[in-house]
Amino acid sequence: MNFFGLTDKGKLRRQNQDFLFASDVPVGGLPNLFVVADGMGGHNAGEVASEYAVDELLERLRATDDPEPVHAISDAVSYANAKVYEKAGEDIDKAGMGTTMVTCVLSGKHLSVSNVGDSRLYCLDRTSIRQITRDHSVVEELIRRGALSEEDAEFHKDRHKITRAVGAEPEVRTDFFDLDFSGREDEAILLCTDGLTNEVSDSELQSIIEGEGSLKEKVTKLIDTANSRRGADNITALVIFPFADSDEVEL
Repeated sequence: MNFFGLTDKGKLRRQNQDFLFASDVPVGGLPNLFVVADGMGGHNAGEVASEYAVDELLERLRATDDPEPVHAISDAVSYANAKVYEKAGEDIDKAGMGTTMVTCVLSGKHLSVSNVGDSRLYCLDRTSIRQITRDHSVVEELIRRGALSEEDAEFHKDRHKITRAVGAEPEVRTDFFDLDFSGREDEAILLCTDGLTNEVSDSELQSIIEGEGSLKEKVTKLIDTANSRRGADNITALVIFPFADSDEVEL
């Protein structure tokens, strides 16, 4: 396994409210764990929410030896949600804070993915890129109902509003996706926040990740490309080549 992640505050934001965690060694009963979170809230509440939620997620996972990703992650996200919600209620400056959270765990050739909010996970190879997660956002709900086209969604006034977040409500609902990587060992995985996907198209994401260079160079180019546009939001990209054993990786 080979992976690399970067987070950047972008060109316009004063703080970085994104947070990432990546480990190819066991976390509790899980063989590995990758997490990207994008906080929300006034003052520094978003920054607090994303890091605190991931810390609480890890604390819960490390306290159990449950090897079943869906059960372990579901329990840990619920625990993190309760802790963030409780913390938000203790300080008026943090009221209403919350965070997106997308995770993945690779067990052999099986990938378990979870998400809350609009941070995303993609799988890609030389010929295609697929968004595995589904955004929990106002515009995505409108698209699913047929009330808004994907083209119009890019300019919708509520395109940044999410409908689900860790810590925003007393309870949270987490979506899960399962993928079999058998026979697809050349695929890459991308976890990212909307600061990347709002600036860089899917085809550009694929082109950069499948291109030449080290994994660090690829991820750095993703961040730099987003910043070369508007860089209007915090930007986080975490790329995993699950079955690569060299830093020079190409699809």
